[in-house]
Amino acid sequence: MKENLISIKQTVLWLKSLIASTILIVLVTICLTAPAIATGLYDLPDFNADQVWVVDTADAISNSNQSKLTSTFKELANSTGQQVRMVAIRRLDYGQTVDNLADEIFQNWYPTPEKQDKQTLIVLDTLTNNVAIRTGKSAQALVNTDIAQSLVEDTIGYNIRKGNKYNQAFLDAGDRLVAVLSGETDPGPPEMEDDIQIEGTFTKAEDTDQGSATIWVIGFLIVATIIPMATYYWYVGLGD
Repeated sequence: MKENLISIKQTVLWLKSLIASTILIVLVTICLTAPAIATGLYDLPDFNADQVWVVDTADAISNSNQSKLTSTFKELANSTGQQVRMVAIRRLDYGQTVDNLADEIFQNWYPTPEKQDKQTLIVLDTLTNNVAIRTGKSAQALVNTDIAQSLVEDTIGYNIRKGNKYNQAFLDAGDRLVAVLSGETDPGPPEMEDDIQIEGTFTKAEDTDQGSATIWVIGFLIVATIIPMATYYWYVGLGD
């Protein structure tokens, strides 16, 4: 009878240890995957026209470059009235496209045609590397369809194809937009090199994040398996 009670006690302790380890794995997995949570319109910071120029929920743009872009866009607004804002997100809500999100942001931030008039908005999703650009009526007269398409494909797209160079993509796009919206000649996209081979040699930021998360989860899974077993055999040893 005494041996049966000891065995039951050992089993209960082992089960408790297993449950605790499982909970730990779940919590760690949630924490590690938190940066990849989808982003929608209402997940973005509250819009303030005087303070918000670059929104980066994807952690793709360095603080120094955000400050540089902010300063550049403020100067453009003060000198011409034209305003540029850039948004980078890590993942879209299920079923949403970057074009849908760009439309929602543009309508929410600038709810009337008058407020939209001199606005230019660029939205980048770093998971799919898709980009959308939206312009108001006056801005569109300067940033015509050809320039807008070239900005997306040849300026931002080129830097992304070179290895997810999001910082350079935003800086180059910002410089080009400032020139065009200031009434200057379009400087065009950066000089393109043969990037066919380059495109296949870089790992996407999302792949890197997922790889790191997987390593951590596997590590915790191993620990969570070993600890209950070690605990069980330790108690068995005590019982003997």
